[in-house]
Amino acid sequence: MKTKLTLLVVFAFLIIANAQDYAYGIYFPDGDRETKCNAFTKVFKQKPKEVRFGLRLEEDEIYFEVNNKGWYNALFKNADDGIAVDIVSRKRYSCNKELTPKQVRGVLLPPVYGINSPAKLKQVKRHKYKVYLGKIPSNLVKENIEFNLLFLHKKTFCKYFTIYNLEKYPRGLVDMGVYLDTITYKNKRIASSKQNAIVRHKKLTFSIPFEKNKSEYKPEDIKPLYDSLSLTDYNIKKINIKAYASVEGSLERNVMLQKMRASSIAGSLQSFQQPDIQTHITTSENWVEFLNDVKKTKHKKLTTLPKEKVKAKLINDYVVSLEPILRKHRKAVVVLSLEKKDKYKKTHVNKLITLFNEAVKLDNLEEASSIQNSILDRVSYKFSLKLLEKMKIPMTKKYLKLLTKNCIIKYFIDIRNTLSVEKKLLELQKLDPKNKHIRYNLTVLKFLIWKNKARKVDQNKFKSEIVSLKNYGVSQDLIDKMLLNFHIVKAEKNIRKNNIKGRDASIQYVLKNYKKLSLSDYDYLNLAQFLTYIGTIYDAIDVMENKVKDITVDEDLLFYYLNLTITKEELTKTDSYRTIMLNAINMNNKRFCKLYNSALNKGVTFQLLEDEYLRATYCENCTK
Repeated sequence: MKTKLTLLVVFAFLIIANAQDYAYGIYFPDGDRETKCNAFTKVFKQKPKEVRFGLRLEEDEIYFEVNNKGWYNALFKNADDGIAVDIVSRKRYSCNKELTPKQVRGVLLPPVYGINSPAKLKQVKRHKYKVYLGKIPSNLVKENIEFNLLFLHKKTFCKYFTIYNLEKYPRGLVDMGVYLDTITYKNKRIASSKQNAIVRHKKLTFSIPFEKNKSEYKPEDIKPLYDSLSLTDYNIKKINIKAYASVEGSLERNVMLQKMRASSIAGSLQSFQQPDIQTHITTSENWVEFLNDVKKTKHKKLTTLPKEKVKAKLINDYVVSLEPILRKHRKAVVVLSLEKKDKYKKTHVNKLITLFNEAVKLDNLEEASSIQNSILDRVSYKFSLKLLEKMKIPMTKKYLKLLTKNCIIKYFIDIRNTLSVEKKLLELQKLDPKNKHIRYNLTVLKFLIWKNKARKVDQNKFKSEIVSLKNYGVSQDLIDKMLLNFHIVKAEKNIRKNNIKGRDASIQYVLKNYKKLSLSDYDYLNLAQFLTYIGTIYDAIDVMENKVKDITVDEDLLFYYLNLTITKEELTKTDSYRTIMLNAINMNNKRFCKLYNSALNKGVTFQLLEDEYLRATYCENCTK
């Protein structure tokens, strides 16, 4: 008996010794983490919002990077404070095997201590420092891997940190537009494809219902669409049809119905005009609206089931009782991209210049404006701005509208022309000091000058200028958008000055007033990015919350929301989050599944799959 007891003790000792060897002497606290890590946790939580840190790979070498030496030195002030790297393999997350939670998920490299010493912390450039943490083991170099950090305080494991890669978007202001003939907004998507169609592009959106198992629409349901086309001088350039089926029944049958529905609409619209229409059709089952609506019924437990189990339930009495909501989900959302009919479309541009100059000489200003629009549209995506120099417009008040359009278009096409355009507009303003179009456009330009520090701007005087636009006939809605942007830029300026009180006052103004405005999804994206930049991420999430549940939401806005939230477990476990994820899956399945790629392969992180709820969604929708 004594011999057996001795063997057990030796065996236990070997396990402990091996564990300590594997963990390189790191102490993994159990119930005493708060006590052991109190000093570390306090400094980490006090991290200023502008501090950034992460990992950098230089071939097979791993470096920790940080942009604030003061905070870094406060965090690692002891000789036995340091960092260890955990290298995690994608193989851990196969959908075919059970996942076992672990404190250390992969291969742990030896910890590096004393990392605030000059010998280890190297300055890369101004406000950028790095420290060497180790090399990728040779057997993992070709693996699909990621890197986590173990923050160590006095050799005690205090924080496990996963490095995320979040997609970035260009950050701008709420779009104020500029006056051409009327207020014209930049369409960022069109601009990026070099097809600006500035003076003749707009979109119309319609929802067309369908009856169960029918692919034909009722004439009265498409009448509003036809009526809108009859009342406009636009041609349909492109049709984007998103056809939705209610979720009951087989997927194959639903997809077939959706395609038939979309094709019937596209064919009908093509018969409306002679020019060929580019048609893009996507089909999906309407899980988004189903999950939103069913939770308001006695069958709300369906929201917690996988898709196949929901379909299995939707028979007999279930489907009959849910028909009132299911009928609302059978529809096509039709987005028409329209371009203004242009009688000069086939006229050579040199001939257009001649016609324009002749119309100006004859004082036929309406015809001159129409020809000018055709010229400006071509300049915006095909010809050089030098073409405008051939347009002979007298420098008098009578021709001010033509002069203003030729001037502001240079800014519209390239913001690098902002200062020169401002100078020209100030000259034109002398012809009519009270002209609202010129005053508004000058104010828009001043925002760019102020934001980009091209010239010093007196904030108080600028705000008064914005408010005074009402005296010249500018609408209150446009002024309110400008005031929102005023506080966005002011908050950013105050962050750089470390003026916390001023920053917070502007943030509160933005949060209080944005809901009063008519904003596009593009505006919401910029607003959310501003709130993320200043560190109020949960305010950014709140701004987008209701928008992302709508099946017509802009794709970039939806995926930006996922970027901000998909690593937050308190959100991902909710029923509403599943609805949002299914919205993304329906909209762009490939882009959604890519979120789970390695951070080194343009994903957020494959370690999202540690979350049981996200794992179930991924395995259901991304592995077939």
